[in-house]
Amino acid sequence: MQEAPKGQPMDAKQLAELGVSLAMASYLVQQGWMYRLSSGAYMLTGDKPTRDGVIVFLSRKIHGLHVGGKTALAWRGVRHNIAFRERVQLWGRTPYKFPEWVSDVMLYSYQTTRLFDKGLAYESWLTPLPLGHPGVLVSSVERGLLELVSDVGKGQSLEEANNLAVSLRTLRVPVLDELLLHCPRVKVVRLVRDLGLAAGYEWGRDLQKHVDRISKGKRWSVLTKQGERLTLKP
Repeated sequence: MQEAPKGQPMDAKQLAELGVSLAMASYLVQQGWMYRLSSGAYMLTGDKPTRDGVIVFLSRKIHGLHVGGKTALAWRGVRHNIAFRERVQLWGRTPYKFPEWVSDVMLYSYQTTRLFDKGLAYESWLTPLPLGHPGVLVSSVERGLLELVSDVGKGQSLEEANNLAVSLRTLRVPVLDELLLHCPRVKVVRLVRDLGLAAGYEWGRDLQKHVDRISKGKRWSVLTKQGERLTLKP
């Protein structure tokens, strides 16, 4: 009980690492020392799951789980609108059916969109926050920008993406170049170029080379979920 992580649900494997078998876990539940959130998720009595604790727990189930997109930007100090209750944008490599109790702890969305080719390791530019939980991976600002842009037209407004890009004065050009080099998605690459040009910062220059690499000479257009036509120049 002293070694059990606070605020973090424990699964059978983690209990075993603490020397507790499933039979013992059932006994502890019956005796009131622990309670079961759902199948394979336990908490010490008197303890409640926290947002970060839940993400760490889910990271044991979902390969590559991380906080991405607009949430990653906000957690790293880049935000435009402050929501009354934040929706945590989670990204991962594999589909997963989330237990119902996760929604009681935090609002969240989850997607498995693959933004990069196999030449870039999935875990690239995912790190914990400097003062955050070491088990919670968060996209860098540069990766978060690409994830944000990928959601434009799917619930993310272009206007907010523009407003956030204006706040990204200190993006690291080498990191952005590496990510764009391995991104085969036309919409993402062109939108990053357009946002960079509009922002007028150093990182927004010389991005046309990435557009030409994957879609030279053709307009790109899509109908968004909001019924608007998004057209991006070559």
